[in-house]
Amino acid sequence: MRRLRRFAALVLLLSAGLFPARGGAEVLNDPTTGRPVRYAGKFSSARVTLPDHYRAKSREFRGVWVATVENIDFPRHADAASFQRDFIQLVENLRKANFNAIFFQVRPMCDAFYPSKLNPWSRWMTGQEGRSYGSFDPLAFMVEEAHRRNLEFHAWMNPYRVHGGTPLRRNAYLRTLARGSFARRNPALVLESKLANGRYSLFLNPGEPQVVRHIVDSVKEILARYPVDAIHFDDYFYLYTDIGNIDQETFRSRNPRRLSLAQWRRSNVDNVIYGVRQAVDASNRATGRRVAFGVSPFGIWANKSHLASGSLTGGKESYFAQYADSRGWVKKQWVDYIVPQIYWPFSHDVAAYAALTDWWSSVVAGTGVNLYIGHGVYRLGSGRSWPARELADQLRYNSTRPEVSGSVLFSYRSVFLPANATMKEGVNRALRTYWRAPALRPLYRNLR
Repeated sequence: MRRLRRFAALVLLLSAGLFPARGGAEVLNDPTTGRPVRYAGKFSSARVTLPDHYRAKSREFRGVWVATVENIDFPRHADAASFQRDFIQLVENLRKANFNAIFFQVRPMCDAFYPSKLNPWSRWMTGQEGRSYGSFDPLAFMVEEAHRRNLEFHAWMNPYRVHGGTPLRRNAYLRTLARGSFARRNPALVLESKLANGRYSLFLNPGEPQVVRHIVDSVKEILARYPVDAIHFDDYFYLYTDIGNIDQETFRSRNPRRLSLAQWRRSNVDNVIYGVRQAVDASNRATGRRVAFGVSPFGIWANKSHLASGSLTGGKESYFAQYADSRGWVKKQWVDYIVPQIYWPFSHDVAAYAALTDWWSSVVAGTGVNLYIGHGVYRLGSGRSWPARELADQLRYNSTRPEVSGSVLFSYRSVFLPANATMKEGVNRALRTYWRAPALRPLYRNLR
């Protein structure tokens, strides 16, 4: 009886995390409380364990987003020479840090970082929409320089955004665009939604077939002219905020199947994703190349409390808020890779990193779709729940999940020009410890 009581006491001590976990793992403690981290925040009190070391895989994807909108990661340039100089420095930094892929935003706001018949030159490139560097082709140069350093080049395109938040009303803003702009030429295809701050978000109407064709044609134009390794869409589909009934006229006139408003909006986004899938496949068949198509959606598809197949989370849901069925795109194999933006720490109460990473791992299992985790490096040091070790811990956790094929970091500035000491320490701890040697990229199993 005494032995049984001693054994029960030992079990209680272990479950309380007072002894380290055995078997090459450690219990992760919450930096704000010192207690073991709950696996899914308030939805599960199971403990999170990390391996005692980073378990490097034979193939590992290591990417970084370079955002050009608002010149977040790449400045405007007055001439081709300064553009070339700064881009070479950028890809050299990536090479030295053992990254193997770059996600460069080439179409941030219905514009282009390449000579296009469909989209005007980007204001984020030269400072003035429609202005170029003469005969210099930035995208051709960037792809060549990336490949020279064994970096995959993912052409990052935002499908719908005209402007994320302007003080001008729709027609007034459209008059500021270059005359060849698709949005300026087709104001009736642009939706206007008033934001909480009084500004206006302008975006192409996803329910209009002409919009779908324009987006797919923009993808085809890049595929036909540049040896990019992938076409990449980010997380902006319908707005994160409620848009009310601003698309009611389109809903009434372009809904032959009589779908509900939510179903109709999701089908509109599906049409773009499937259209791009078909365009990429056709291009690959015609050229013999193996260009991939990937999307980086908001980290939460749906909460389990709303859909049985959802995750143990309680945050905003892209399935309902943005009408983006990212889980469906994986299951239908419309994408070759998925990069969910899991921009929350292990200790988050309603969007815990471990639970979400495992949920996405279960989504891709058996589909042949590659899973890369998107990490919010820019949040390191933003509070007690974002200590310097958070990124390294996330990478270490990923290394034990066979479905996780790598990571993409947001964004370049946070990695190479960190905004605070914690961010700098966190990046150095992760990259210099775990990515100190080059890595082969994973293969795409479903490419046609």
